[in-house]
Amino acid sequence: MLANYHTHTYRCHHARGEDREYVEHAIAGGMKILGFSDHCPWIYGDGYVSGSRMAPEELDGYFRSLLDLKAEYKNDIDIYIGFESEYHPDLIEAQDKLFSDYPVDYMLLGQHSILREPFSPYAGGAPTSSEDDLKMYVDLLIEGMESGRYLYVAHPDLLNYNGSDESYRLHFTRLCRYLKEHDIPVEINLLGLRDGRHYPSDRFFRIAQEVGNTAIIGCDAHFPEALSDQEPIKKCELFAEHYNLTLHKEPFYKK
Repeated sequence: MLANYHTHTYRCHHARGEDREYVEHAIAGGMKILGFSDHCPWIYGDGYVSGSRMAPEELDGYFRSLLDLKAEYKNDIDIYIGFESEYHPDLIEAQDKLFSDYPVDYMLLGQHSILREPFSPYAGGAPTSSEDDLKMYVDLLIEGMESGRYLYVAHPDLLNYNGSDESYRLHFTRLCRYLKEHDIPVEINLLGLRDGRHYPSDRFFRIAQEVGNTAIIGCDAHFPEALSDQEPIKKCELFAEHYNLTLHKEPFYKK
């Protein structure tokens, strides 16, 4: 695995390890590109403080640390600095203003909730059989990608939908066709596969196989060893092979 764009840091409050450790494990694992994409800060406007994402006041330290590492390890690995972000249209203007003074390379679209925090539950948590939730989730992913803000969709099958196969197929086929038409790969999420979560989902990837999507492995690294441990990476490669999905092995993003 030569490139990973889905990497977190301790600043999201549910990952561990120092930034340097992530870089060194990526190098040890044979990677040539490492993209950091910690959970983005939002400006909520009502005083709400999230416990599962970077705070706005941590931006300076995030960029200072990663820019220093980028320079230090320039002969060993290319480092890019970005964020994993939900698509919440009502908060984007404030987010853009917040990011305007920082050299953001890219963003991943990770739709962890349908409504903005704290009003909406975690999409990957308790199962839902609501087709309205499913439709809204897929609509937000497509609308978000249409905005041009995001490199690709992280864990597109995150929504824990246990409703009818008919509804699942209808809406996720819409998403897979959109991604294929725009040459955007579906992410095989290493964290979910390693931990035996409900994603990557067989239902979703059977649709991706039928549509003919390409795929990319996202380590979704929340600890440094996730970037050097070859066994879960091999499982992701075998997963792609099982569904006859071509993996992006060359850099998907290069500045």
